[in-house]
Amino acid sequence: MPPDHSASPAPSAKTPRHDGWQTLRRFLPYLWPHDRPDLRMRIVAAVVFILASTATQMSLPYFLKWAIDAMNLTGPRVMTGAMLFVVAYAAGRFAGVAFDNLRNIVFERVGQEATRILAENVFSRLHQLSLRFHLARRTGEVTKTIERGTKSIDTMLYFMLFNIAPTVLQLLIVAVIFQINFGWGLVAATAFSIAAYIYVTRKITEWRTHLREKMNKLDGQALSRAVDSLLNYETVKYFAAEKREEARYSAATSAYADAATRSENSLGMLNIAQGLVVNLLMAGATAYTVWGWSKGEYTSGQLVFVQTYLTQLFRPLDMLGMVYRTIRQGLIDMADMFRLLDTEQEVKDKPGAPALVVHRPSVVFEDVVFGYDRDRTILRGLSFEVPAGHHVALVGPSGAGKSTIGRLLFRFYDPWSGRILIDGQDIAAVSQTSLRAALGIVPQDSVLFNDTIGYNIGYGHPTGEATPAQIEAAAHAAALSGLIDRLPARFDTEVGERGLKLSGGEKQRVAIARTLVKNPPILLLDEATSALDTRTEQDILATLHALSENRTSLSIAHRLSTIVDSDSILVLQDGRLVEQGNHAQLLRMDGLYAEMWARQANETQANETSEAVANAAE
Repeated sequence: MPPDHSASPAPSAKTPRHDGWQTLRRFLPYLWPHDRPDLRMRIVAAVVFILASTATQMSLPYFLKWAIDAMNLTGPRVMTGAMLFVVAYAAGRFAGVAFDNLRNIVFERVGQEATRILAENVFSRLHQLSLRFHLARRTGEVTKTIERGTKSIDTMLYFMLFNIAPTVLQLLIVAVIFQINFGWGLVAATAFSIAAYIYVTRKITEWRTHLREKMNKLDGQALSRAVDSLLNYETVKYFAAEKREEARYSAATSAYADAATRSENSLGMLNIAQGLVVNLLMAGATAYTVWGWSKGEYTSGQLVFVQTYLTQLFRPLDMLGMVYRTIRQGLIDMADMFRLLDTEQEVKDKPGAPALVVHRPSVVFEDVVFGYDRDRTILRGLSFEVPAGHHVALVGPSGAGKSTIGRLLFRFYDPWSGRILIDGQDIAAVSQTSLRAALGIVPQDSVLFNDTIGYNIGYGHPTGEATPAQIEAAAHAAALSGLIDRLPARFDTEVGERGLKLSGGEKQRVAIARTLVKNPPILLLDEATSALDTRTEQDILATLHALSENRTSLSIAHRLSTIVDSDSILVLQDGRLVEQGNHAQLLRMDGLYAEMWARQANETQANETSEAVANAAE
């Protein structure tokens, strides 16, 4: 389980003047999980192996000293003793390796469980955050933050428990041994050198942190540009902008390379400063021992004794710079991830919110006022009712607030004022899960998971476990049978990233089938046939009409011809309801709806005339 240091960890894109102790306090529960006694037992066992390994390593210099001192004498019994000391030294070295690896084996599950729990907490939190957060986020940077934060906890656990704690213990033991064997002078020199080593490491590392923060920011920027460009692959191709995208990405990677070079060069300076302190102490300590040997105060074995202890002591201290950087980096990474966890949840369930119970699926908007920003109001006191079992359509010019109504109905946002009721229940007072379980949607832009057609259709099932028969029936009802029959893999056909392997019409039909599987009492059809050709549109409209039977449906439409048979049509303008009635009534009003109808009729007639002329020419 030791961390992989083949590449230095990079800091978070956000800079982080964070409170290290506060982050550490939030991290500690993962080191000692209160609800997992099995993991706590593993930690205790790991600590036992740490103590055994430390005791073994602290005894090794004694075996080596006794063996060398014995070599200065003669006689078979002395030789036997020296051989035994050498064997004990070799056995002790092996035991130290064995204890360290047994410690890692025992602790591995603790690290993996901590990483898993933290990753699940962050993933769950991201799904709880508002639509506003997800519309504003950069996918690449968020992904990087989660990756670094979840990995850092495993590294932090390892270094805190297996490096810092044993090193502190060894320092205390060596101080006692040096005082007993050499007096306070060598203890003081060692303590001063260790203090100097820590001071130099901390100062240079603090300086390096600024370089690494800049490096990380540029790294996140490069990744964000790459992800954004690849997600918009078709747009890049439409505008022949490959070179432009390459130039933007190259600028980001070049800036990152420059920052990374400065950061790595500063690491070299840190290593040189650390090496100077270590070797000055080693030289002074060994010279002091040689001087004592020349006076007859110390044996030759004690020279090796001191050298071995200092080597063992500075082996973990040699890693202090890397450990300090890693722990500090881990704190930065976890602080960024905790910042994600602490992001305010805009839409929350009230404590103890009951589930929505739908007997008569009516929808009521009561004087709803809302806007995405405080300086731009979208809905201005909107009130209307969709009676249970009725089919109501929303029409109006772009920007009138039609799609906003759908987002409020699903409670992606809460209105500034007013209420939205389903079956007489304020949706702000019920649980969001039960609310969305009662709603189904066929969106204008149907986005699919990068999985199979069958998976995407079955996703609509409340448990996600739709049967093959349910999936096939929904596909047939959504006019997908022809497509499925043409595909060799049928329902196991992969649809690609965001469903890009399918046409717009095919994606929309998959979305319709997905809603058919969900079978909700209330339907929201947001331009549900906008991506379909005329013939398929008529087939789908018949399917949607059948689907809407005995359900309440709210259709957001641009093509008025698709909603002429609605029970009621609501005409919006500037966030207000300006007209209401059925198709015939609205035409007789000769208002905004009649104007929109006439304009679309003229456009349709002009298109049909153009097609007729083109066909005649052929």
